[in-house]
Amino acid sequence: MRLLIMGAPGAGKGTQAKLITEKYNIPHISSGDIFRQEIKDNTKDGQLANKYIIKGQLVPDELTISVISKRLQKEDCNHGFLLDGFPRTIKQAHALDQLLAKLDLKLDLVINLNVSKDLIIKRLSGRRVCLKCGATYNLNTNPPKKEGICDRCGDTIILRDDDKEETVKMRLDVYENQTKPLIKYYSDQKILVHVDGNLNFRDTFKEVVKFIGDLDGKH
Repeated sequence: MRLLIMGAPGAGKGTQAKLITEKYNIPHISSGDIFRQEIKDNTKDGQLANKYIIKGQLVPDELTISVISKRLQKEDCNHGFLLDGFPRTIKQAHALDQLLAKLDLKLDLVINLNVSKDLIIKRLSGRRVCLKCGATYNLNTNPPKKEGICDRCGDTIILRDDDKEETVKMRLDVYENQTKPLIKYYSDQKILVHVDGNLNFRDTFKEVVKFIGDLDGKH
């Protein structure tokens, strides 16, 4: 089962991806997570990627394609995977198709989460993360027990630069211009489904499971 989850920043891709990979026992491959780890480790790729991320811009295609290509060829992807945050452009989509063709694979399903712009801005500007252990909170829906402190490890939680409201609006503009065309690209391949991401995450996941269940039936 080879899946791709799509949606604007703040659409809930990470939450749904976690639920999907736990239920179906496939690896969650997030370009954002990969780059955040590279930035944390202060690697050359991380330093380059960070210059774009803090401005709300997309990391250049060549760099993104390179790190994803390495990841997809690891052994844990042999029986399926869930891509999150890649591809984000038509060029990346073509590169992914070429890479999968070399591996004699193809995407089975593309899940697109539809969420209103106002809700996205509210979600992201309320998000806080712990840089030490990676735990994520939301001041509106899932606040920490103690203000500003991570429940899991006790370290300080922060508002990431790319979650600040002005950066979020920029990220949404980038999404509209560069990523939304992928909806048509995958619709034309007849592998794209739309899911309402305005619902609470449990109800959204029920819809996702229905579509994956239909996929299992076809196989």
